Amino acid sequence: MTTLTLLIVVVFVLGYLCIAVESLTKVNKAAIALLMFVFCWTLFMIDPASYIASAVGDHAALAVSEVIEKHLGSTSTTLFFLMGAMTIVEVVDQNGGFNFVRDMMQTRSKRALLWRIAVMTFILSAILDNLTTSIVMIMILRKLVEDRKDRLIYASLVIIAANSGGAFSPIGDVTTIMLWNKGLITALGVITEITIPSIVSMVIPAYILSLSLKGNFATLSNSAEMQEADDNDLTAAQRKAVFFLGVGGLIFVPIFKSITHLPPFVGILLVLGILWTVTEVFYRRCHEDEESGMQKRITRMLTRIDMGTILFFLGILMAVACLETIGVLTMLGNGLNVAFDGNHYLVTGIIGVLSSIVDNVPLVAGCMGMYPVAACGDFAVDGIFWQLLAYCAGVGGSMLIIGSAAGVVVMGLEKITFGWYMKHISWIAFVGYLAGIVVYWLERAYLF
Repeated sequence: MTTLTLLIVVVFVLGYLCIAVESLTKVNKAAIALLMFVFCWTLFMIDPASYIASAVGDHAALAVSEVIEKHLGSTSTTLFFLMGAMTIVEVVDQNGGFNFVRDMMQTRSKRALLWRIAVMTFILSAILDNLTTSIVMIMILRKLVEDRKDRLIYASLVIIAANSGGAFSPIGDVTTIMLWNKGLITALGVITEITIPSIVSMVIPAYILSLSLKGNFATLSNSAEMQEADDNDLTAAQRKAVFFLGVGGLIFVPIFKSITHLPPFVGILLVLGILWTVTEVFYRRCHEDEESGMQKRITRMLTRIDMGTILFFLGILMAVACLETIGVLTMLGNGLNVAFDGNHYLVTGIIGVLSSIVDNVPLVAGCMGMYPVAACGDFAVDGIFWQLLAYCAGVGGSMLIIGSAAGVVVMGLEKITFGWYMKHISWIAFVGYLAGIVVYWLERAYLF
């Protein structure tokens, strides 16, 4: 490894550490990711000929620009998909599309509510994403469960169910979106092979947590009171239409890709365009001075997209692309294969545990660069390694409350401490995680 290569790696590792301790430094991880991106490629330009054969003399800048633009094009497909999906979910939420979900949750039995929360969170996370689903479910829980002690248990299950639900869906988690966009897994493949392990990783923790809940709630939440806060800009029928167009459209995206063979972001933009048109028709009676209706139009919602998250993905994926270009990821991948004798269950299992400590996006991005897709075998499209990576990186984040976007947002909304979660929930999530890996091994041994 040359001095320049080592220097690029050091910059990446330092940036990674700053991202991991964001809660201590109070510096947004998006800023660090962008600096990593710029510094890595700036160092790369000191001697590009060492890594790109055509980067010699006057052609060096052009050759490097072509490489960066190639990686940027690949990264942009993920970013546009995320922006479209985030906007669609925001539109559905802001227009009362999730109200009926809240109504379905109501019951006096504590254990019945736990299973309803688990199943609904699992399903919604596969369709939407684990972050948005967690926010929606916590908002619903606040209206259904008054006792904080009980609500902490439900909130912890939301984290586990959201991460498990996102792992088997090509659109349920950022990491599966990345793998799907890259062509390493297919929608049918990941759903077929990872669904049962994901269900197991949710059901076992849900059962263990249900043992700590007994009896019924004193009173049933007053549905009429909850309806008071609902916005009446749209009728009940229109809210349902927005829900089914948005959520149904997200489900349709993998089907659209299989029919047209176009990249997934094209399908998500199709759904966004249809939903945009329909909501404009619904709000056509609103004038510029009617603030409530105008705020819920997509033109306004686009200004509320979390650009910090988008820029974080841009920075981290482009920094990882630099490591891939200089050959570091290939070296690391070969080293892991030698160290663990090619045991993919151990390699991906460790990656899953690490994803509960540090962000799973750079971990998965790194793995995508370590191992080139093969024509056949474990590294082929829908091969064992990529399927396990989708499961482990998604479900593994449940083991610590800071290990996933779902965990972090629930931690903030419900003020759950790191220590409480680690003491009461981490071992339960770990049991479910291991059980899912075992189930996947049995599937591979006897079914596929």
